[in-house]
Amino acid sequence: MSETTNQTKPAGPPRCTLVKASHRSRRGQEVARNVLALFILAIALYTIQGFMPALVWGCVFAVATWPLYTRAQVAWPKAAKGALLPFLFTLAMTLIFVIPLLLITLEAVGEAQSALGWLEKARQSGVPVPDAITRLPFGSQTLTNWWQAHLANPEDVSGLTGALDSKGVAITKAVGAQIAHRGTLFCFSIVTLFFLYKDGSSVIHQCRIASRRAFGKRGEVIARQIVASIHGTVQGLVLVGIAEGAIMGLIYFLCGAPHPALFGVITGVAAMIPFCAMFAIGFVSLLILAQGSSIAGIAAFCIGAVIIFIADHFVRPVLIGGSTKLPFLWVLLGILGGAETWGLIGLFVGPAAMAALDLLWRRWTVSNTREQNLIQPE
Repeated sequence: MSETTNQTKPAGPPRCTLVKASHRSRRGQEVARNVLALFILAIALYTIQGFMPALVWGCVFAVATWPLYTRAQVAWPKAAKGALLPFLFTLAMTLIFVIPLLLITLEAVGEAQSALGWLEKARQSGVPVPDAITRLPFGSQTLTNWWQAHLANPEDVSGLTGALDSKGVAITKAVGAQIAHRGTLFCFSIVTLFFLYKDGSSVIHQCRIASRRAFGKRGEVIARQIVASIHGTVQGLVLVGIAEGAIMGLIYFLCGAPHPALFGVITGVAAMIPFCAMFAIGFVSLLILAQGSSIAGIAAFCIGAVIIFIADHFVRPVLIGGSTKLPFLWVLLGILGGAETWGLIGLFVGPAAMAALDLLWRRWTVSNTREQNLIQPE
């Protein structure tokens, strides 16, 4: 009995060893969970990669109009509780894009019918030299001789239009496919916008929690900078572009341009991209010159150039850079670089990326008192 009592229990592994093993096990599980989460995220993004532009556009629309939507929520709380207010805002955003496109389409169909009639007449009797060419201050004789040699003869016109007809079918198919694709993406953008309006508060709360868990409080600061950049970009590009289109539409009307409302809309859309509105203004000025109104055409071009210069060099930098304290060079690089890299969505993604980069740069380069003493020149 005493021998049994005096027997010592076998020594087990030390407690510190068990703690270390448990810690390694938890770290391994955490790494495995992170890898699994990244794998699931990659699979999900790869699955919806074709619709990513639509989702990004929906987010841009929601961020740009969210301050207005929150005011509407306060004004009409009953409508905001259900789907009525999100539906009305989504419908308004849809009409903002659909109505100008519908006007352009209807005008284009009418012009296409006129162009087909003119083309058929040109095939039968040729194209006479326009009176505007004979009234040019220089080069009129050279252009007249070229016109008579290539376009006045009906056989030459038939040969030229025959070559165009052979390529017209392929071009029409390509344009039709692009229109169908863009239309589908637009529909998904509108659907995304509706659900962001409807569940926007919950999405914002979840994004804040995820940002703080992943990046801390600085992640929320960067997110606010990106949102402010999108707001400034919408004001600087979209609103200023609409204003430029409205002003130029009035100028086109006063100068006697054909279809001033249509070309005003086209100029406004082109003005959303810096320096692109001058192409539309130059084209309309040439149309006015072709009608024989030389002074009106030159005046339309000069006035348009002044308006675009003021908007691009003074108004837009204040609206875009003022909300984020972003230098004008960074604003310009973000807009042009984003448009070249990402397409039309890059007009908003580019400035947002540059705003976030500028915020990080300013935080990294702000020195405290000790660093200032170290870098002072001797």
